Amino acid sequence: MNIETMRARSRLVSLTRDFFLSRQYLETDTPALSPTLIPESCLEAFATNFVHPYKAGYPLYLVPSPEIWMKRIIASTGSSVFQLCKSYRNAESLSRIHNPEFTMLEYYTVGANSRDNIALTEELFATLATADTPSIAKPPFRRITMAEAFSDLAGLELGRLGETEAIIEAAKSKNLLVSEAATWEEAFNVIFLSLVEPALPTDKPLILDEYPTGIECLAADIPGKPYKERWELYVRGIEIANCFTEMGKPRAVEAYFASQGSKKLQSLVPHRIDPDYPEIFANFPPCSGVAVGFDRLAMVLLGLGDIDEAIPFPFASFSSYGA
Repeated sequence: MNIETMRARSRLVSLTRDFFLSRQYLETDTPALSPTLIPESCLEAFATNFVHPYKAGYPLYLVPSPEIWMKRIIASTGSSVFQLCKSYRNAESLSRIHNPEFTMLEYYTVGANSRDNIALTEELFATLATADTPSIAKPPFRRITMAEAFSDLAGLELGRLGETEAIIEAAKSKNLLVSEAATWEEAFNVIFLSLVEPALPTDKPLILDEYPTGIECLAADIPGKPYKERWELYVRGIEIANCFTEMGKPRAVEAYFASQGSKKLQSLVPHRIDPDYPEIFANFPPCSGVAVGFDRLAMVLLGLGDIDEAIPFPFASFSSYGA
């Protein structure tokens, strides 16, 4: 990263903080280490150990997101919050859009839903953009639903593929390799990653809305539809942000923890899960949260071609220390 990019990134950080502070969001500063994590089978963690000089130590984990701490603050204060911090995801490829240590911008808006957060995120982009920002990274955002994307880009009616057998057969009809033992989510991902995501429009930022309920997550269900109040934001075909209307119901969160927790037993880095964590949602206010990969955001706003150009010391620079 050269000095001009460092200055430009510093500007983005300052403007982002000002954006949320001026709207009365509480800035949080939560731990990078946690004794437990929210179970997410799609992610791998970094594990370490606290070594006590004269007592037994215990395992700790670098957080893949500050979510686990920020939701405790929301539950106890009822406040809208935001945070810029380092997050960590293990076992990910090094590429022009991946770095195992990265900066996360996460913000939760109390009394809002995922649709409200589209407008807020557009305002944030407008605030951060300059005359030099590529037009394809500037608002307004385009919005399509996942069902529309499947229909337009893959020629498949997602609403008719609710059964595992049906979506496996749909994948096969497109000459995609899918195991007969695949789960619904696995078959969905084969179609999405092979046919849909690569063909998403890139002329302006794109909100891909209404993810199917077959993909487990902590987003609220849309009443009467097999979809969730969840969107992801793509810029230049790169996923930049992920948004939920928060599920916020103890028993539903408990069921998610049980399902994902069993899958984490087979992960590369199993981690501890707090069985009491779902209880923080007993009095959780209605809210919607957005997680933004800040390095990717800087990359697209500054017109850079590789995430390494947006990070002062990218992971790839550690290679000389490898075995």
